[in-house]
Amino acid sequence: MWILYALLSAFFAALTSILAKIGIEQVNSNLATAIRAVVILIVSWVVVFITGKQGGIANIGRKSLLFLALSGIAAGLSWLCYYRALQMGPASKVMPVDKLSLAIGMALAFIVLRETVTPRAVLGGALVTAGALVLVL
Repeated sequence: MWILYALLSAFFAALTSILAKIGIEQVNSNLATAIRAVVILIVSWVVVFITGKQGGIANIGRKSLLFLALSGIAAGLSWLCYYRALQMGPASKVMPVDKLSLAIGMALAFIVLRETVTPRAVLGGALVTAGALVLVL
């Protein structure tokens, strides 16, 4: 089932970029990011309430809360930079550079999470990086 959600994530991420590029034309990139964040906040809480998971908030430990907050800060900074890049450059070039996050994320997973480094993972990360460079240059 995870593959379905991953594919939907990729589809919606691609759609997000195209819709953002259209919507950001006459809007400051920081303001556009803030508007997007509010919409995401509302949608996320609606899903939490629809699924009845709001009671789980009391069970979140300090460590989880800290790292979720840090993840939120990183996501916010990523969005601010991404929207600014979209405003300044063509979406067809911004998106591949943004997807270098895949290779960077894999490297961080190996270093921080101590996940197993395999030749296939290294090759895949290298191909993603090479593909992004081909698309941008």
